[in-house]
Amino acid sequence: MSEADQIADARRWLRYAEEDLTLAEDLVERWRSGPRHACWLAQQAAEKALKAVLVLVQTDFPKTHDLDMLRRLLPQDCSVRTEPADVADLTEWAVEARYPGDWPEATLSDARRAVGVAKQVLAMTRQDLAAHGLPMG
Repeated sequence: MSEADQIADARRWLRYAEEDLTLAEDLVERWRSGPRHACWLAQQAAEKALKAVLVLVQTDFPKTHDLDMLRRLLPQDCSVRTEPADVADLTEWAVEARYPGDWPEATLSDARRAVGVAKQVLAMTRQDLAAHGLPMG
């Protein structure tokens, strides 16, 4: 894959992440409904942002929603590799928010917390992408 293709793919992953985060924020702030959907979209935003970095640095990754596992694949110099610390909680929403079961219903507080973590992941990911050569702007 050419460098131009890598950059285009990484940008696409990042755009999808940003779109998911925007929808999650809208659900929480504008509609105040569907907290489980906001939690799921927040997890998806963080996952896609991490995968954007992995695409840029040409690191293969498995089909997984496990954010900590994806972070371990990132280069050592990536700040998002260790911060924010609470992405494991966000990982749970990848599956638990989609299906009924033993997991408690998501609350608006859960959704706000999930969106906050996803925003941190995206902010740090943008910095890491720029540090690894993705022109931001």
